[in-house]
Amino acid sequence: MDTTDTSDTSGFLEEALDRVHAAGPEREGWLSNHAPMVVETLAAHGQARSVHQWLDLYRDKLEDFPDRTAPVTDDNWLSALGDPRRIADWTDHYSRALAERPWKDVLAQWWPRLLPGMYGGATHTVIRVGHAVRALEDQENAPRLTELAHALGYWAARHQPVTGLAELPGATTAADALDAVPTIEPGHVGFRDRLAAVHRLPVWAHDVTDPDTAKERLTELVRAATHRYATHGHGEPTMLVHAATAPNAVLRTLDSLPRDQWVPSLRAAWTASAAVTAMYAPAAPVAYVPPARPAPEEVLERALAHGDEHVIKLTDTALDIGDEQALAAVLRSIELSEPLV
Repeated sequence: MDTTDTSDTSGFLEEALDRVHAAGPEREGWLSNHAPMVVETLAAHGQARSVHQWLDLYRDKLEDFPDRTAPVTDDNWLSALGDPRRIADWTDHYSRALAERPWKDVLAQWWPRLLPGMYGGATHTVIRVGHAVRALEDQENAPRLTELAHALGYWAARHQPVTGLAELPGATTAADALDAVPTIEPGHVGFRDRLAAVHRLPVWAHDVTDPDTAKERLTELVRAATHRYATHGHGEPTMLVHAATAPNAVLRTLDSLPRDQWVPSLRAAWTASAAVTAMYAPAAPVAYVPPARPAPEEVLERALAHGDEHVIKLTDTALDIGDEQALAAVLRSIELSEPLV
C-alpha cells in the first residue's frame, strides 16, 4: 500500500531543508547528519507537518557548516576528490553547476565519477543523494536543488573507493548471495577499519548487461536486504540498516540517470550492500515473528514516534517494498534501536 500523500507537503520540506542547510553534513568529525534524509522521508510519506517537530528533537546533533578552503574547479576537482576538508568547497562547486545546467545533466556527469566511492561516510553519501533526487523528481525548487548540491558535495568530499576485492563464488538470488558473504575477522572497530578488512565478496548479478535487468536485480537486492534485517539486524542494529538503504538510494535514482549507467550502478550497489553485510552481520540469524501485522500507515506512525533516524530510513525503504516481511523488519528495528528521546 502506498503511504505517500503529497497534498500537505507544500512548504514544510523547503522550510526544513533551509534549516538543515545551515548545518554541516557531519558531526564529531565523522558521524553523518541524518536530518536531510529524514525530513525528506517524512514529507514523501505524508508526514511533512512533523518535520519541524522531529528537527527540534534532533537539533543537538547538528553542527555548523564547515569553513571553505579553496574553490573546486573543472581543472582541479580530481585532486579534491575524497578530501573531507573540502566539503564546503565541493558544495559550492555543485551549487554553481546546478545554477547553470539542469540538475539531471549535473547528476549524469558526476554519478559515474562518484559511484566507485559510495562507501565514504558509511554510505550516507549516496543515501543522501537518493533522497535529494526523489525530492526533485516530485518538485523542483531552490531548497531542493540546494539539497542536491549539499548531498553531492558530501559524497565528493567523502569519496572512498573499495579496491582489490577477491571474488568468491556467488549465488543465483540476492538473498542467497547475501547469505554467502563471509564476515570479517573480529576485533575491527569503526566503519573505516571494518571496511579495510573486507577482502572477499561473492559475485552476484555480475553477468547482467541489460539496463532493465539491472533495475530488476537491484529491486531484488533491496527487498532481500530489507527482509534479512528482521533475522540479522541484531548483529548491529544501526549499521545493518545501510545494507538495504544504500542500494535503495541507487534504485530510486536510476530513472533520473542515463540508462547506460544502470548496470554499473547495480554492481556498485551490490558491493556496498555486501560489504556492510560482511562488516556487521551476526554469527547466526535468529527467528523473528512480529508481535502484530500492522498496516503500512501504522508502521510509519510507530517509526515516527520512536524517532531514531535509522529506523525512519529503514521504514522508508520497507514502504517502497510494501510486503509483510519488509514491514516486519521495521518492527524489529524499533525493538533493537534506542529511541531518539
